Amino acid sequence: MATASALQRESRSISELEGLSRQARRLILESVHKSGAGHIGGPLSVTDLLVSLYFAELRLDPNDPVNEHRDRIILSKGHSSIALYTVMALRGYLPVEELATFDQINSRLQGHPDLTALPGLDMSTGSLGQGLSAGIGMALGARLKGDDFHTWVILGDGEIQEGQVWEAAFVAARYKLANLTAIVDANGLPQFGWPDPSGHTRETPFDDPAAKFRAFGWNVIEVDGHDHAALLAAWAEAKAYTDGPTCVIAHTVKGKGVSFMEGNYLWHAQVPTQDDLDKAGLELADPEERS
Repeated sequence: MATASALQRESRSISELEGLSRQARRLILESVHKSGAGHIGGPLSVTDLLVSLYFAELRLDPNDPVNEHRDRIILSKGHSSIALYTVMALRGYLPVEELATFDQINSRLQGHPDLTALPGLDMSTGSLGQGLSAGIGMALGARLKGDDFHTWVILGDGEIQEGQVWEAAFVAARYKLANLTAIVDANGLPQFGWPDPSGHTRETPFDDPAAKFRAFGWNVIEVDGHDHAALLAAWAEAKAYTDGPTCVIAHTVKGKGVSFMEGNYLWHAQVPTQDDLDKAGLELADPEERS
């Protein structure tokens, strides 16, 4: 029978986490460049959240990816799959070299996560708005079994326009699921804004998501989604809250880490050229490599 004894949390310094984020961003760009398809902006905004969780918070064992006592994590915004695959590769779930197969036929690394293809995934995602509902099921399951694993669900701020998200938010608060944390990757820039006679506007996808989650009865924490020290404190605060579910609003920048991609909606799903890669590589190099 599986036990929790092999499960462990990584212990990394802030500088190590920052270095892993830079490495992950380089691999994300290289993988999308090689595949000729994929998303860029969202994966770069969610990178620090994933690095912080996988390398400093989640209780797991890459060699036993289905251990029943492991913490669960759902990337509900599944179109940012390459960021998830990259961080999982760095954590030891798959060879880093396998990232070169991203979005290819018969690859385990499809454009949207497929839990039947890659061990370590807790949900197949990509149809937006569904991840929080599944996370509630996992959190309720832990309660019924008397298990202490925690469930984390990463949502996009464009995604939370889906009505199912708010039905789920109501239910999670109703059952006071303190073992559930939702994280909103609030980069403020979906692929398309609201429709307008002149075309699609670039308006904020969802006004004040923190107030909305509070209105549904959630504990809410707002944090800089690119500050690793602040993220670690947010995870600890979320788990310390015992009266119900917590939502962490992580304020991020779409395309984070590459100056000409940051805040540019055109990089939502644009494939970088070799020249783009070279320029981005200089910006994402470790400090010692720049000197």
